[in-house]
Amino acid sequence: MKPKILFLDEPAAGMNPEETADLTRLIRQIQREFHITVLLIEHDMSLVMNLAERIYVLDHGSLLAEGTPDEIQQNDAVIKAYLGEEA
Repeated sequence: MKPKILFLDEPAAGMNPEETADLTRLIRQIQREFHITVLLIEHDMSLVMNLAERIYVLDHGSLLAEGTPDEIQQNDAVIKAYLGEEA
């Protein structure tokens, strides 16, 4: 069928760090072999930061920030919303 997008909703839910690392490798393999875009909804930040090329951060349903993993990690609004720290 040659899909163009693979949608994954919380694929790492309930996984330990080793399983999450295996999942990350599997998703990368799928991307390479099938030349497919992956849209990932995930709360496991290690998986997101190691896999994503671009991240969109939502806060109560509104777009809070978008950017590369490095940009998101340094974004004051994201830090404040998700870590409760002063930006």
